[in-house]
Amino acid sequence: MKLDNKKIFKTLNPNKIWVPVLIGFSIVFAMFYFDPTVNANTLKGVFDASIPWILLAILVILFRDVGYVYRIRKITGEALTWQRSIYVIILWEFASAVTPSVVGGTAVAIFILNKEGIKLGRAIAFVMVTAILDNLFFVIGAPIILFFAKGNIFPDSKVLESSLQNSLEAIFWISYSLYAGYSLVMAAALFYRPRVFKWVLIKVFSIKWLRKWKHDAQEYGDQIIEASKELSGKKWNYWLPITIATIFIWSSRYLMLNALISAFVPLNFEENVIIFARQVIMWIVMMISPTPGSSGTAEFFFGEFFAQFLTSYTLPTSILWRLLSYYPYLILGAFFLPKWIKQVFFKKKQKKSKQDVSGN
Repeated sequence: MKLDNKKIFKTLNPNKIWVPVLIGFSIVFAMFYFDPTVNANTLKGVFDASIPWILLAILVILFRDVGYVYRIRKITGEALTWQRSIYVIILWEFASAVTPSVVGGTAVAIFILNKEGIKLGRAIAFVMVTAILDNLFFVIGAPIILFFAKGNIFPDSKVLESSLQNSLEAIFWISYSLYAGYSLVMAAALFYRPRVFKWVLIKVFSIKWLRKWKHDAQEYGDQIIEASKELSGKKWNYWLPITIATIFIWSSRYLMLNALISAFVPLNFEENVIIFARQVIMWIVMMISPTPGSSGTAEFFFGEFFAQFLTSYTLPTSILWRLLSYYPYLILGAFFLPKWIKQVFFKKKQKKSKQDVSGN
């Protein structure tokens, strides 16, 4: 696999933070303009929030980030220090925040790990493991969560009925099926028959109208084989911590919103389960969003999914939700990226130059 530095740095561009910010603000402005129930007084509702619940929401999101840092360090076999793990996660989250959700930051993550001193084959394997674990959380967890929600998962919304023609449930199950199929195929390719996977890829891309991508398919097959070699022989004491960390990460991501909604309205146990379940639905739908970091899509669906519980507090909660769970990674990424580039590229070059001089 050849990493195109120009394309990677085009993605890791601090100037890109303005695109999702503008989209997000545009949606908020549209709510003010088109919804007669939303006005300046609506935003004042943010001051009605319970401070302890807000602090709990912040604490939970911090727990999630700690989980991410712990997981990447464990996945890499502790090849990364805690400090380097923090850099990797911040830049990975930044890449995900400035790219469409349907695209994600996979290539950037491989690039970052590679520049942190991890060989390319290993970097590919580690990123693929995180992707499969994240997908499996949805594939296995979604039916369990939906069962406990007792069918109260798809919101009754006139806006959704008119704009999506009652197809929200269909969109969810289509997205779910795609992720389940992808996870199954990739797991089989990585852990069972990587060479068979490569053979199938080459056969598929030997078809006349797909032939121009045959070389890329062959290269991707080689990557899978190399990644499979890296992961083969890993024992339970490798898989158990990163599996638990994955469950912890995604549970924390969702429980943050439960805490945030509880800051405005009291929730019983059943309502908490429904809110948690609806986030799973909303997240899978958001994953096919064409906008950077699901900007606009997230704000729109938030209102449709949770207005039932929040009523007049929907907009201020939506803004707080994005301020806590999304925008910090744009700011942190823009701040840490120049420092990381200096550390990874310039310091290494200076060190190499000094070694060459001392060697002479």
